[in-house]
Amino acid sequence: MHLSKIRLSNFRRLSDVKIDFDKDISIFVGANNSGKTSVAQAMHVFLSGERSRVSFHDLSASKWPDVQAFEDGHEGATLPQMTMDLWFAIEEADLHRVIDLLPSLEWRGKYVGVRIAFVPVSAEGTLQRFRNRFAEAQKAAVNVIVPEDEAPYIAPPKSLREFLESELHREYEFCYYVLDEGQFNDDFKQNAGYEPQELLREQGRTGKDIIATLIKVDFLQAQRHLSDSAGGSRAEDLSRRLGRYYARNLQRHSDDHNALHALAVSQDQLNNHLAQVFSETLNRLSQLGYPGFSNPTLMIKSALNPATVMSSQDGTHVHYALDTKNDELTLPDKYNGLGFKNLIYMVVELLDLHAEWLTIENDRPPLHLVFVEEPEAHLHAQLQQVFVNKVLEILTEEADDAETFRTQLVLTTHSPHILYERGFTPIRYFRRENAGIAQSSQVLNLSEYYQSTANPCRDFLERYLKLTHCDLFFADAAVLVEGNVERLLMPQMIRKAAPGLRSSYLSVLEIGGAFGHQFRTLIEFLGIATLIITDLDSVHFHPLAEGEEDDDDLDESHFDADDTADGKKAGEAQGNRQKKMTCTPETPDAETSNQMLIQWLPARNRIDELLALRPGDKELVADGNRLGAVRVTYPCTVELNLNFETIERAGRTLEAAFAFENLHWTQQAENRDLNLRIRNPANLAGLARRLHDKVHSSSFKKTDFALALLTKNPDDWTVPQYIAEGLQWLEAMLGVAERPVDDQPKVAEA
Repeated sequence: MHLSKIRLSNFRRLSDVKIDFDKDISIFVGANNSGKTSVAQAMHVFLSGERSRVSFHDLSASKWPDVQAFEDGHEGATLPQMTMDLWFAIEEADLHRVIDLLPSLEWRGKYVGVRIAFVPVSAEGTLQRFRNRFAEAQKAAVNVIVPEDEAPYIAPPKSLREFLESELHREYEFCYYVLDEGQFNDDFKQNAGYEPQELLREQGRTGKDIIATLIKVDFLQAQRHLSDSAGGSRAEDLSRRLGRYYARNLQRHSDDHNALHALAVSQDQLNNHLAQVFSETLNRLSQLGYPGFSNPTLMIKSALNPATVMSSQDGTHVHYALDTKNDELTLPDKYNGLGFKNLIYMVVELLDLHAEWLTIENDRPPLHLVFVEEPEAHLHAQLQQVFVNKVLEILTEEADDAETFRTQLVLTTHSPHILYERGFTPIRYFRRENAGIAQSSQVLNLSEYYQSTANPCRDFLERYLKLTHCDLFFADAAVLVEGNVERLLMPQMIRKAAPGLRSSYLSVLEIGGAFGHQFRTLIEFLGIATLIITDLDSVHFHPLAEGEEDDDDLDESHFDADDTADGKKAGEAQGNRQKKMTCTPETPDAETSNQMLIQWLPARNRIDELLALRPGDKELVADGNRLGAVRVTYPCTVELNLNFETIERAGRTLEAAFAFENLHWTQQAENRDLNLRIRNPANLAGLARRLHDKVHSSSFKKTDFALALLTKNPDDWTVPQYIAEGLQWLEAMLGVAERPVDDQPKVAEA
């Protein structure tokens, strides 16, 4: 038995979401303010059944107008309610535990469900009480003197909403309902017209009591105060003062060996007692496998010496053994790093919560759900991986009934290192939708994406993201770039062309033209705004001479193996042995070898067509929830000017496009380290051709170009037009623009 899924309605920005839970560990990820922590708080509120824990502002903002509509008497208007549906996956051996939740004796389903609803006690009664309160308030305020130039004074509560902000816990109550799986669709939304059966008090048990026999929920918050400074309570102050007084007078009694002997005996006895009490806990902590050459061994050690006997906070400490063969060589916990201390703290807290659950003697709930908020706080990368790998193993109960009693963990995190260890399947991605009063979130189950995506694409994406950029799941937007040069230069280009993006969390993924299209399914599944910055990669077919081997100069990194083979077969089928070779974009009948442009967006292969497209042809517009916007940008045709000559050219790659749009600057002697300088060009067309040849030669080092450019003053060069346009599009999509879109120069003159 385990908690399989919940559906939340009208709770904060989670206006209508289904959240699937893994049997072991579920990992909640998403951008800030996407609703991850709200799930834990919703569980806390609904399972407690305490009205005082619910605030009016827990109600989704999109439902606030419904309160006004009800007050105004609109036809069909009702006071909104908040609900949580809990669905438990049940085995036959668990039926006796959920007998109260079976919708009928003929039930043969897989899930049993219960709804916890926070609903008005009496909507009409609430409205009447508000009107009475409003009338009384206006009557009491009749003598308020208001200046003639001010609006008439209206005493609070001015509206039903304002009344509920203070009286919600009196006007609403928790109700509980049995849910019939057969009355819900595959997405666990109930069928039209279905009315769940209310769980009434029976034999002294309420719905709250029944749920409490099935699941216990605990929380480990992110705010963990682990400083070594002493607390500030009066008791601690008194202990420290007495301790200092005792220490000052200790020397006068240093010859009292009877007292010293008594303390030594007591300390040995207390250490033996502490070792027995904490042995199991320390054994479990030793499983953490802290990475390092010299792993600290933990022990609990008392400090009953004359100098500290009067100081309660120094009486007993966790110690770290320096030599496992000698118990005398130890250091107190404050001498170890904060990260390892926090790791121990979290595990001890979890063990304590686990032990508290295990010690429930009567009707212990078979499920223990533990929310851990941001376990990465104070933990460096290696410790984060240790925690997520070992925590469930440490909490596993070794009793005979371990199959009956289950612990499920939920981690909310912004750590790519935790995702690295667990892969796709436990991820639940919280996706923000809409804005303002209509703001909401949806929760996507990455295990469904994993199961529905075919190989090799699925394994490629998982391995690539694990090796590089798991931070995609926490980003406001994604930027897919061609290679290392774009990735290195992107911060500077953003600062120059779209500075508003610096206030957003961007995930910059270096993917190249050969594999970029394989990200399509994941990007579309997540619905994250995405900018693709790629190359034109122009090529043309060249006939092979008799006996000539196909050792062309084409960089086939932008080809799938099948694509390259098919191209050659097509040429051979026509009676001509052909190969694809790089060429300038203005070459007649040139095509692109970039699979992203061919297979994803804009789904064209001819260079002349790509260069002729309008901006709207390079974009997938967002849906009604502002999701799924994708824009591709690649080098475009720009005007070059030199010595009264003017021509139009497009760069095949970023390096060529940069050289064209910074033509005069790159040809200066002081910038020769960029390796874009051409000596004594015959004319402008010759200069452009030689620049193309140079950046595509084997001697041109792209990374060296990028690093050299980073040493230059950024104000001296211009961001290539196609990149500036793409970044400004993304800036506008995220609503963070700081300058007019046309502020970036479009033409570079020499």
